[in-house]
Amino acid sequence: MKTKNIMFMILAVATIGTTSMTSAEELSAQEKPVNYVMVKGGIYSPSMSFDLDNFNGGSTTHLDSKTGFAGEGAIGHYFSPMVALELGAGYFESDGSPAAQQGETKLKVVPLIATAKLFFPIGIFEPFGLAGIGAYISDLELSGNNSNFHGSTEITYGFHAGAGFNINFAKNMFAGLEGKYLWAEPSFGGQHIKLDGFVTTANLGFRF
Repeated sequence: MKTKNIMFMILAVATIGTTSMTSAEELSAQEKPVNYVMVKGGIYSPSMSFDLDNFNGGSTTHLDSKTGFAGEGAIGHYFSPMVALELGAGYFESDGSPAAQQGETKLKVVPLIATAKLFFPIGIFEPFGLAGIGAYISDLELSGNNSNFHGSTEITYGFHAGAGFNINFAKNMFAGLEGKYLWAEPSFGGQHIKLDGFVTTANLGFRF
């Protein structure tokens, strides 16, 4: 009789333990929903200046690009705690000016990008690396002494890579910083302009 009571107690404890473990696993899974949306705001810093032919009536003019605004909205999905895929669309811009002449350029770009992220969770701190591809819809405006020009380009494809981190304030809210370098080269009327540069943003996200 005692043996039966002991076996019953062991079985009961095992059942309770198994139930507790299952509940803990379910709670852990619920702590971090697998989908998220995010808004990003920051700067675009071109690393490449460019040359334009026949600007201000000259043969070739060298223009320096300036840092401009960058913003993006994104939606993502975690395939595991360490791997996520993110789709985003945004806007960034840059002004340019010749060193020794009057005139100005305005470059406006709408990126449509897909990004894979690899996370390394450390408690609430979540550093990550990223890489992806993008389609860049670009628009260029030139104003000079002798002529003005406005041109848009067909979709140009490019690549980007970078790193960043998130801080998880709650199970469904996080904030962080992200930096990525992009490579793309649209053409305007036969003139190629490299978009190569850094996009650095502060991010705010919500998981669901």
